[in-house]
This record gives sequence, C-alpha cells and structure tokens, in this order.
Amino acid sequence: MRFHLKPVTAASALALALGLMAAPSSALAADKDEEKAAPVTDYEPIVSQRQLSGTFGGKRVDYTARVAETVLKDDDGKPKAAIVTTSYVAKGNDRSRPVTFLFNGGPGSASLWLQLGAFGPKRVETPGDATDDGAPPYPIVDNPDSILDVTDLVFIDPVGTGFSHAIGDTEAKEYYGMSQDAKSVAEVIRKWLTENGRWNSPKYLGGESYGTTRSALVASELESGWNDVALNGVILISAILDFPTVWGGGEDGNEIVYPMYVPSMAVAAAYHGKREGGSPARIAEEARQFALGPYMTALLKGQDLPADEHARIRAELSRITGLSEDFLERANLRVTPDRFYKELLRDRGLVVGRFDARYTGKDYDNAGAVPDNDPSGYGIDGAYVTAANDWLRRSLGFDTERDYVPLGGVTEWDWRPDGEGSVAPYLNVAPRLSRAMRENSDLRVFVGQGWYDFATPFFGAEYSMNRPGFPKERMTWKYYDAGHMMYLRNEDRTKLSQDVRAFITAR
Repeated sequence: MRFHLKPVTAASALALALGLMAAPSSALAADKDEEKAAPVTDYEPIVSQRQLSGTFGGKRVDYTARVAETVLKDDDGKPKAAIVTTSYVAKGNDRSRPVTFLFNGGPGSASLWLQLGAFGPKRVETPGDATDDGAPPYPIVDNPDSILDVTDLVFIDPVGTGFSHAIGDTEAKEYYGMSQDAKSVAEVIRKWLTENGRWNSPKYLGGESYGTTRSALVASELESGWNDVALNGVILISAILDFPTVWGGGEDGNEIVYPMYVPSMAVAAAYHGKREGGSPARIAEEARQFALGPYMTALLKGQDLPADEHARIRAELSRITGLSEDFLERANLRVTPDRFYKELLRDRGLVVGRFDARYTGKDYDNAGAVPDNDPSGYGIDGAYVTAANDWLRRSLGFDTERDYVPLGGVTEWDWRPDGEGSVAPYLNVAPRLSRAMRENSDLRVFVGQGWYDFATPFFGAEYSMNRPGFPKERMTWKYYDAGHMMYLRNEDRTKLSQDVRAFITAR
C-alpha cells in the first residue's frame, strides 16, 4: 500500500503509480541525525517475543510472535542497517513447514497493510463497504483468515520503513533503489533461514504493489548464482512489473497507458451506475477486446485517424467508460486516470478513489481537472497506522523510541534495476520473474488483482505476464470485487485467504 498525486517526471510518475508520499518531518529528521552520527562498530539489535495462540483457517495454532532487528554489515563487519522483521512461527519450528516472506510496496511502505489487513494473526477492523475509517479507537481483532495454519509468516520492513533504519554514519539512501533494496531484503531472508534452521523448508515470497516489483527482483537475487535459495512460489498482490503500463500519458507520448486503464474505467463506471451493469468479469472482457483492438488501432493512427472512425471510437469509449462524448472529444480520446477520478461523478459532486474506485469523496470544489486527494487513501490510513503502533509496541513489546514510518520516509529512489552503471530504457522487471520460473521447474506464481484498482490496473498486470517466457501452466490468476487492497472488503479478505492457502497447499 502507498498514496499520491500527479506525475511531472519519470520519477514522480512512478510516485503516482505506487503512491510515494512526501516524507514526514520525523522521518527526515531521523535521516539527518543518522547522517551526522559517528561510526558504530557494534550494535545490539532490539528483539521482543511473545507466545500466543489463535484459530486460523479453522485450525488452532500455538505460535511465537517475534519482532526483531536483523543487522546488515559491511565487508569489514561494521553495522550498516537494522531491518525489522515480524515473524509468526508455529510451535515446534517444523523444518518441513512452509515459510512465507511478505512485504508491501511504495517504495517506502512498511508491511502493516498485508500484516494487519490480510495475512497476520490479528487485523484492524475497518468498514468493509468502502467508507471512511473515522477516528479511534479502532478494533484490533483475531484474524481467522490468517494463513498461519499452512505457513509460517515473516513480514519484512525495508530500510526507511516501519522501525527499520540505517546505523551510525551510514546514509539510509544507500538502500533506496531497486537493486539496493532487493539485495538487502534477500540478505535478510538468507539470515532468517540460517538463524531458524529453515533452509530446507518450502519457501514463498509475497508482495503487494511495488512489493510485487520487489518480489521479482528478490527472486532473481535469491535464485541467481550458486548460493541458490530455491523458491516454491511467488505471491503477487496487485502486481506492477511493467511500468510504462501505468506511467505517463499526455505530452510524454506514451500511448500504451490509455488502453491499459479502459477495463478498469469500465468496471468502475458500472459500479457507480454510469453505464450498463453486469458482472465485473463480463464488463472487463468486453473492455479488454475494445482496448486491444479498435481503440489501440485508433491511437496508433494518430492524426491520420479518419473522422468517421474517430466518431465511432468516441461513441464506444463513452459507452464503455461512462464518460461523455463531449469530454472524450476535449480529451482527444485519451483519458488519464486522474482525470477519470474527477470526471466520472462530477455531476454528483464526487470523486472516486485511485486505490479503490468504490470509494468516493468530496473535493474543495467541483471545478478542477484532478482530485484534491484519494478517498481510498485517507479512508483507511488512520486505522492501520494506529493498529501497527499499538500491536507492535504494546502487544508484542517492541521497545523503541523511533517513530513508526508507515509510508513516505524513503526519498531519492534509484529506478535502475541493476543499480549503478545500468540503464532502464524500458522499465519492466517481468522478465526477471519469467526467467526465475524457467530456471526452477517447481516455481509457481499466484496473481491476485482487484477489479477497482487504478494504482496497479489488472489489465496492465495481465499484459506484463502474458509475454513469451512465462510458463502459463504454473500461474494462478484470481480477481476480487474490491480494489488495490482487496482485503478491505470482508468477503474478499476471506476469498484471498482461501485462494492463497490453496496455492500454498497445492505444492
């Protein structure tokens, strides 16, 4: 999970795609303090642990909940960073039992969303009908939909997120990049496997949003070379692997982005009664065929598009998306997502959400081209941040004076997949994942997408993983009647749990 507004550069476009927020002053102050700090030659990691029990998937499980800093060191043994993991391990630490490593996205998001929303043994209760979470107290309740009955769970907060931080004179930004981040997370996984004696356990990676990008990169890190950590599966929640599918539009000249969003616009319009109804699956398929065929063809013709064809496309695009022909004509048949959020329900004085288009909100006025903010962001953040601080500090006893950074503490992200000296003329990490699958005959991939997600649209995810190189017979696709965080809807949290549980046990 992650929040935000309009792109003007490639980097800020990605911030829009994945919700990179302005850094809180507390997080920036912490970074400045670390930059001024003297070198540290030794560091005592903070660890807390509790023995708990609960019922998950109908099965009673006794487990150890452990919040711990994993210290990363340089080649000379000097501590550089402390990455916090929250692990839930069934009693007995069974070596044959699967273990799943999970993280959220951003980049710059802590793992509170997946941990306290979907898969952890506790969850924060928020309205399941796409309405605002209001003010505390927020109920923190048992989560029978946790998958702890079939796998141990390790939630990872990369440097700059949650309580994780750089140490001494190390600058946190050393970890702020695609390659740097993936290497550090892979190192944490290796250390956890060694410390817990779990090298021969079935292993899964799971990520949401940019966490799916990280999953592809970490899988590549773990499975390349001879020091191989073979994986059994990768779980992608709201996937974003091929970034031009969500980047840009407008004057930057990227035309592929427009067809990628048409199916999402179609299902959102139907949800709000702006076009004919039907199941999201049926509406999405009709929109896919239009987007891939007549619409894409029309865009590729550019200014050579004949007037009669232009009129036909405009009429059909209006029917499919619920937007008026007048608006589509003024937009030159090209509608960016942020304009859609504002325009779809303008006649009702409402905007729709980006992370979840089921959510609606009211702007300062109704005249703007884009929303003031995302109602599906500010509709949930208070509950999750409160729950994370309460659960980790009070219930699990993690004793630190550091601020908990849910999102936004990460700055200056390096968008080169191979780090320093590399280039990414077309930023797409899907080939990393397809290669990992080709080189590991047992590696399977699960993809879960919400129909109403505009941050990582389902059609873009499909396009990125329908290219040559992916063993389609080892891929599982599931769809949900909610948005980016499909587990916000109670029925879909249960469905996601059942789907992922089936994926893990199917090995």
